Amino acid sequence: MSKIISIRGKVIYQELGMGFWGIIGEDGKEWLPINLPTHLQIKNKSISIKAKIVEDGVSMFMWGTMVEII
Repeated sequence: MSKIISIRGKVIYQELGMGFWGIIGEDGKEWLPINLPTHLQIKNKSISIKAKIVEDGVSMFMWGTMVEII
């Protein structure tokens, strides 16, 4: 069972491959949310979320740590 973590940072859009939304934390860590709501998909939007790390997740983007927003 994954512990709940807090992430504060900015939303970014990466134009790698088909493109995807991510979060760059205030500490510079890269987060790849699997369920970023549409209303948060705004470039450079400051956000503060609670999430769980997706332990066995697989992504074609190979960028950041996969998280599920809760």
